Amino acid sequence: MTLGFTRRNITKTGLGALMMALAGRAMGEAAIPGRFGPAQRFSWDALAAQAQMRARKPYARQIATHTVPDFDTHVRLSYEPAEMVAGRLRLFPAKADTAPDRVNIHVVEGGMARPIIDAHGLFGAGQSADVAGFRVMEGHGAGGGDWLASLGASYFRAAGPSGQYGLSARAIAVDTAMPGPEEFPAFTDFWIEQKGEDHLLIHALVDGPSLTGAYAFDIARSASGVEHGIRAALFLRRDIRRLGLAPITSMFDFDQSARPNHGDWRPEVHDSDGLAIHTGAGERIWRPLDNPPGPRTHMLRADGVKGFGMIQRDTAFDHYQDDLNFYSRRPSLWVTPQGDWGPGAVMLYEMNTVSENVDNMVAMWVSDRPARAGDRRDFAYRLRWGQGDLTRDLGGDSNAICVNHFMGPGGVPGGDPIAGAIRYVFDFSGASLHGLTRESKVEAVTDLPGAALLMANAMPVAGQSDLWRVTMDVRVEGLKQNEFRLFLRRGGGALSETVIKTVRP
Repeated sequence: MTLGFTRRNITKTGLGALMMALAGRAMGEAAIPGRFGPAQRFSWDALAAQAQMRARKPYARQIATHTVPDFDTHVRLSYEPAEMVAGRLRLFPAKADTAPDRVNIHVVEGGMARPIIDAHGLFGAGQSADVAGFRVMEGHGAGGGDWLASLGASYFRAAGPSGQYGLSARAIAVDTAMPGPEEFPAFTDFWIEQKGEDHLLIHALVDGPSLTGAYAFDIARSASGVEHGIRAALFLRRDIRRLGLAPITSMFDFDQSARPNHGDWRPEVHDSDGLAIHTGAGERIWRPLDNPPGPRTHMLRADGVKGFGMIQRDTAFDHYQDDLNFYSRRPSLWVTPQGDWGPGAVMLYEMNTVSENVDNMVAMWVSDRPARAGDRRDFAYRLRWGQGDLTRDLGGDSNAICVNHFMGPGGVPGGDPIAGAIRYVFDFSGASLHGLTRESKVEAVTDLPGAALLMANAMPVAGQSDLWRVTMDVRVEGLKQNEFRLFLRRGGGALSETVIKTVRP
């Protein structure tokens, strides 16, 4: 049998599998003379001061000078046996076209930091290169994959409880979905301290043309997933049109609501199937993702936001039928701000893709406060990488969630379709629906105008426990609004989260 590796297998899904395939016998950390530079005392205050000092100087990019020549060489140096440092750390080599920036790695122990100044032996195939990133391995021996990685710009990711990679996070986003090119600040330095078998404290410097930043990542892994406690201090060199905090990047190709034109045999292909938001007012919002014909930006008002995340709610294998990339195992990612982030919105940026190898979804927090040159921004939040619908764990709300949605021609199935109309179907499940019947006066509430809403009903699904279906025929021809809101209500109280769906004529 021949193993077929693609760029996405390696960079998105197959780090562990590739390590097992290529690694023979991993080498332990060797005491090579000159591996580390002199030790220096390290602290958060010193790191923040360093970031602030950098911001007062012109930006100077750290471009790697010693890079690998091609993709195959990058794979060999990244995944063939090599030494580890700081307990379970493996390094990624720089590659001119995909990972061109050099990063400096420091190992911290007892409050003292030592920089790696000689990378000999830290890459596979006995070769050397500038360092572009790192990954944290399962163990010291062969046969294990990695569960945490950072490579390129300020991207990082963690594997969920199933051991599968999927979506990514970034330290910061600058001018996403704005006229002109987006700016990608990059990690330039890491200080890595192994606190326990599944516990690391990682500090980092971020630098870019518009800002510098000091970051602290307190990272712990358990059976339920990986959690990051993040503290950041940003220093702005110049005005920024759109500053995005806690950005998440994911991929959505298609799901059960709209099959692709390129004839993929799988029923669904996506890393995340929706954006979830817990607003400061207590409303729970669910926005199913779309693969639009062109770029779309959605600003979802959420003053004092309590949390948001890209969620992979559907974790049933038979809904994907993918035994190579295992989209049913992809982790969800939830952001919980620490303190009040104030007035602002969660922004969702959707781009078109015809390939699952291209990330096309971005979600992030955008403050109403203008980002001005000379500003210092301090903020903190938690990231949780887990499996399935993480909004179920928020507590304090038993309302139903949207577990499925479908679209098709308006009108009765088997009959003549209604010209200019779309049938939308939404399934809701949850404890708030327990014991309710057709006589319980449950209604579907939407902000669609009466002239556009040709039919709407909410009924329990026969033979299913606590599952209700909303069916609507909507005349989209001539409809001026681009999206609509929907939730279940009984009397004066909501029974479900609010679904926000894009109108797709």
